[in-house]
Amino acid sequence: MEDTKNKTYFHALKISSAMNFKQLIFVSLCLFFFQQTFAQRNYNSYNFLGIQGGITFFDIQTDDLVTKQKEGFTAGFTTRGAFRNDFDLVYGLSFQSSTVGVEGSLGIDKQDIGYTIQGAQINFLGSYNIIVKHLSIEFGPVFDINGKMKLDNDKYENYILTGYEELKAKDIQEISRFNVRLAAGLTAGLEHFRISAQYQYGVTNMLGKLNDRGLENKDFEGHSSTIVIAGVIYF
Repeated sequence: MEDTKNKTYFHALKISSAMNFKQLIFVSLCLFFFQQTFAQRNYNSYNFLGIQGGITFFDIQTDDLVTKQKEGFTAGFTTRGAFRNDFDLVYGLSFQSSTVGVEGSLGIDKQDIGYTIQGAQINFLGSYNIIVKHLSIEFGPVFDINGKMKLDNDKYENYILTGYEELKAKDIQEISRFNVRLAAGLTAGLEHFRISAQYQYGVTNMLGKLNDRGLENKDFEGHSSTIVIAGVIYF
């Protein structure tokens, strides 16, 4: 009976993730069409397509786990188009692999246990040009569809997480698959090459899915905290 319940639970997760991914693609296409429409209405406008890649510094802000920020990476494509006056619209679709450490122990062996979260991310940002095509401030929403928070090494799966008597490292892998972040940052450089520094804060509870399992009879809450340093090449 327990196996049947687990299979049903994971099947529901797969269906939910598939639906969210389709919705994400639909929204991204709508945003891209919106941006193109406004770019074409302005004869003096510009509209660049670019590729981007960089490193991430990811952590989870939570009182329920002892975490440590770790490095990951991101890669994808982006578009930048003139919108109105000193404002641009920036749309991006990228793949992101984030890592984080969670403290746990087995006997006297205490470890910073590594987890990796992989997923797709879209952003739709407003960009205020301090210097057109060279320096801008950007801000707006970011939407994530991600997989589970997967243990980097299964040998730590039975380690007890700090602050608990029974909660094991393997128990916290099934996190929320759809998350919303708010992003703000600075982009600087040349017309066709820029460096960006951005901070993303998760407004949704990425640990919310753990509460469906009744772990430790408590409510888990955690919000992603990500610094992204990236380079962009525009064509």
